Amino acid sequence: MNETDERGKEIARLRERMARLSSASLRISENLDLESVLREVVDSARVLTGAANAVITPADRVEQVRDFISSGLTREERRQLRGLPDGERLWAYLLQGARPLRVDDLASHLDALDFPTAPILRRSFLGVPVRHRGASIGHFYLTNKEGGQGFTDEDEETLVLFASQAATAIANAQAYRDERQARADLEALVDTSPVGVAVFEAESGELVRFNREGQRMVAGLDPSSRSAQELLLAMTVRRADGEEFSFAELPLTRALGDAETVRAEEFVLSVPDGRSMRTLVNATPIRDRDGKVISLVVTFQDLEPLEELERQRTEFLSMVSHELRAPLTSINGSTATLLTRTRELDPAEQREFFRIIDQQTEHMLDLISDLLDAGRIDSGTLSVAPRPSAVADLVDRARDTFISGGSRHTLVVDLPSDLPLVMADSRRIVQVLTNLFANAARYAPESSPILVEAVLDGVHVAVSVADQGRGIPLERLPHLFRKHAGGDGAAGTVRSGLGLAICKGLVEAHGGRIRAESGGPGQGTRVTFTLPTAPGAAAAPAAGPAPPGAAKRDPVRILVVDDDPNTLRFVRDSLLRAGYAPLVTGDPRELASLIQTANPALVLL
Repeated sequence: MNETDERGKEIARLRERMARLSSASLRISENLDLESVLREVVDSARVLTGAANAVITPADRVEQVRDFISSGLTREERRQLRGLPDGERLWAYLLQGARPLRVDDLASHLDALDFPTAPILRRSFLGVPVRHRGASIGHFYLTNKEGGQGFTDEDEETLVLFASQAATAIANAQAYRDERQARADLEALVDTSPVGVAVFEAESGELVRFNREGQRMVAGLDPSSRSAQELLLAMTVRRADGEEFSFAELPLTRALGDAETVRAEEFVLSVPDGRSMRTLVNATPIRDRDGKVISLVVTFQDLEPLEELERQRTEFLSMVSHELRAPLTSINGSTATLLTRTRELDPAEQREFFRIIDQQTEHMLDLISDLLDAGRIDSGTLSVAPRPSAVADLVDRARDTFISGGSRHTLVVDLPSDLPLVMADSRRIVQVLTNLFANAARYAPESSPILVEAVLDGVHVAVSVADQGRGIPLERLPHLFRKHAGGDGAAGTVRSGLGLAICKGLVEAHGGRIRAESGGPGQGTRVTFTLPTAPGAAAAPAAGPAPPGAAKRDPVRILVVDDDPNTLRFVRDSLLRAGYAPLVTGDPRELASLIQTANPALVLL
């Protein structure tokens, strides 16, 4: 064979190789799905070099090289590759290679480098890095050249050439994947945004995107089946200064042509039937690389919830001022009388003025404490220190506090004897119970009892406080535990408005939940909250008699009737110190009903 024939055959081989490379490059460029591109790349690399097996490890999987993409490997061979001895160190060595690696026996090569080997590594090997713009984006690993021979210079050259083409295809697929993910993330963010977002096409002014909040706002203005575009064109817009114009004349629309940015403009949007909405609007033009405006992004926020919050804040501050002014007026009047008296006051009169000062000061301290607790709950800085506690002890302490406050209501406590201990900050839960008792007493007749019950509810204990008062309309139940200025208009106070909100914050700080139930007006109200049981305390108490003094007995109830408030207060305090449970009333007409409901052991007239 002469030199010309040899050259002709070499040219033919080169043409064939370039044709195969070109065909492979076209195949891997037809798809932008990253997984599909990787599989096509590794299949093509194996075919181009005549390898029995091929693996590619993309750079973004370097930390998880066991998730490589393979071609020609059986399931068992893939399992062996994932379980190579000292695999992390071996993969690190192979991945760090910046130049091609070609050996006839990979196992012998690794053994010389003090790597443990495995049967799957006893084969010919060709490794080539895949680089794009100077950065590594993966590695090719080919084994078992067909025919049992080692890989040749031509195989290495072919794979290096193909790796450069594969790098571009992989980089494009990765960029496409990242762009799609970024777009999906952005669309999810826009769609779940708490403000309305609209995107307008620059040339036509057509609405091309409208998020959920924007659709909700539009539906609130016009529940008809008209499209958002039609509704916008029918809207009338009024500025804060009173100027009115149609949507077509809106500065947002002008911004499409003038490329202006609108910041925090307040508009009132209204539809032909008279419904309207105050909104705060921002608009930003989006430009292409040449600076041409291609779209306009508009955000608009419904101001009604903010106005409601401002109204509640103003009302709340007004109530706080009123609540603080009343005790301060009493304190000021009492101290002025004591300091500027024109005659000598007898001791009883002096004590009465000091009592007024003491009571009003205590009232102010309680109010300030509630305000501080509400602030801690709002800021998330409220802390509790739960410890294993008996529900009966917590109820007893709250009952003593409630009764000592002068309430005339009867508390009926019904607790199972086998309740487990609960995890509770006793001071805080007593505060919750006292608030619930006071709230029940505030809206229930004095002659009606307040019922306290508790039951085991899974891994929680549910404690409920029920009254026979005026009840709560069903539509108000979801808002009952929100901080507001009062429960029922003029009858509400700051403390009654804060009380249930504080209860909710304290219970949730313990990991519990609180809810209210009512059959409606006149049907009474039941408030139930849960506390987690103490670890290992769910079992019933051990059987057998309790040691003397271990079981706490309910205090003996004594009913006191007198029309003098000072006498009632003195007798009540004396009975409390002696360990009794006093029930006091200044109205003799309540005597029969209290005897029937409270069943006192003794009546003092």
